Amino acid sequence: MRLSIIVPVFNEAKYILKVISQVKSLVLPAGLEKEIIIVDDGSWDSTTQILEKYHEDEEVQVHFSRLNFGKGVAIRIGLTYATGDIIIIQDADLEYDPNEYGKILAPLIENQVDVVYGSRFKGRCQNMRFMNLLINKILANLATLLFFRKVTDEATAYKAFKASALQNLTLSCKGFEFCPEVTAKLFRDPKIRFLEVPISYNARKNIEGKKIRPIDGLIAIWTLVKYRFLP
Repeated sequence: MRLSIIVPVFNEAKYILKVISQVKSLVLPAGLEKEIIIVDDGSWDSTTQILEKYHEDEEVQVHFSRLNFGKGVAIRIGLTYATGDIIIIQDADLEYDPNEYGKILAPLIENQVDVVYGSRFKGRCQNMRFMNLLINKILANLATLLFFRKVTDEATAYKAFKASALQNLTLSCKGFEFCPEVTAKLFRDPKIRFLEVPISYNARKNIEGKKIRPIDGLIAIWTLVKYRFLP
C-alpha cells in the first residue's frame, strides 16, 4: 500500500524544513510506502527557494503555483498528483505532530473505516485562543446536527482518507473551506465509515504565522449548511 501525504504550503519558511524532515523520517507500518506531495501556494517569502532543493528527491514531489489561490486549491492540486491508497493532509507548520500518523492510519490500513479525523478535543489541545475554540465547537456540533454523525473536531487539519472515498467527490473549495466541504460531502454518503482518534495539538499565534481568521469560521458554517442541502 502507498500513503500520499499532501502538504499545502504558503509562506512557511520558518517551519517547512522541520516538517519535511519529520515526515520523511517517519517509520510507517510494514508494507506501507509513502510519497510526499508539497504544493507551494504562491509563497512570497523564502519558502519557494527552500523547496527547490527537493527537485531531485525521489520521495518528494513539489508543485509551485505562481499565485496564492488558497489552501483548498493547494489541496485539490495535491489530490490530482496523489497515487496512494491512503491520503493524509499535513499542515506545513508544527501545530500537529507527524509522529501521531500511526494511530490515525491504523484503522484505514486494517480496513475498519474509510475516513479518520484526528480529534484535538479527544486528545491534548494546547494554547488555542477562545474565539478559535468557540468556532471549532460550533462547527463540530453543527456537523453533528446536520449529518447525524457524532464528530468532535470537524475543523481538524489531520484528516486521512482511503483514496476510494474521495474519488467520486467533486470539490470546489478555494481556502480553508476544504474541511467543511469534504466533511459535508463525505457525511452525506451513508456508506462512508468514519472514525475519530485523539491527537495532540499546540496552536500557534498570528504573530507566529497562523493564517486562519474569524471570517473563515463563518465561511465554514455556511459551507456545512450549503452542502447539506444542495443536490
